[in-house]
Amino acid sequence: QELRPKSLDIKQEELGDMVEKEMASTSEAIEDAVRRIEEMMSQARSESSGVKLEVNERILNSCTDLMKAIRLLVTTSTNLQKEIVESGRGAATTQEFYAKNSRWTEGLISASKAVGWGATQLVESADRVVLHTGKYEELIVCSHEIAASTAQLVAASKVKAEKSSRNLARLQECSRNVNEMAANVVASTKSGQEQIEEKDTMDFSGMSLIKLKKEEMETQVKVLELEKRLEGERVRLGELRKQHYVLAGGCDDTPEDGEAKPAPAPRRGILKKPPIAQKP
Repeated sequence: QELRPKSLDIKQEELGDMVEKEMASTSEAIEDAVRRIEEMMSQARSESSGVKLEVNERILNSCTDLMKAIRLLVTTSTNLQKEIVESGRGAATTQEFYAKNSRWTEGLISASKAVGWGATQLVESADRVVLHTGKYEELIVCSHEIAASTAQLVAASKVKAEKSSRNLARLQECSRNVNEMAANVVASTKSGQEQIEEKDTMDFSGMSLIKLKKEEMETQVKVLELEKRLEGERVRLGELRKQHYVLAGGCDDTPEDGEAKPAPAPRRGILKKPPIAQKP
């Protein structure tokens, strides 16, 4: 009992309550996100027109579809979670079941938090894009994060669910739908960004040869600066992912049920050369 992994900020007896509270909190976050998107839609229609209005409507409509898909996912996940508890607890209470399966419970809580956080961040990014104070890339990153969080929630639920469970099949279908809607947000964001940038097409027809050469050299300098910055940001992203993996418990070699994890496949770069057969 002493060696069982414990959450850093949640007591074992509180895990069951935390699951229900976190699911409810995620549902509230989704509902609030839908309301905020509707408000942004009406605001965009009153304050913009033409191409900008068309782009904003397309992006916000795709965000609304994504929120609806996430809402259905959370509802289905809650139903599956109840089914898992009822079928697995036996004579134990719900609280005892969650405490006994603390690793699984903490994974469920973490996945639910990630989904709710991703939805909130997506709405805030969409708000900034509509107000022209944000970047289109933020929406794309948020969409990818939501897809990853959805996969995490499905994986956490699938661990304890029966393979023949109808709720599990529905959850997997909801997950595919969320991924499709997230891809639609990315597509509408990229096409909208291209439309806006096409409006501001650069015209070099009035420039002299000297001016063109100067602009060309300045652009080459910017390209080199951006390439260097991109390389540095990629290194930073790799370090952040390593730290995230450590904090998420990725270094644990043995899961709660005692089964050993499969060994990772060796990298190509470190494969050893097979020994040469000796002559008899």
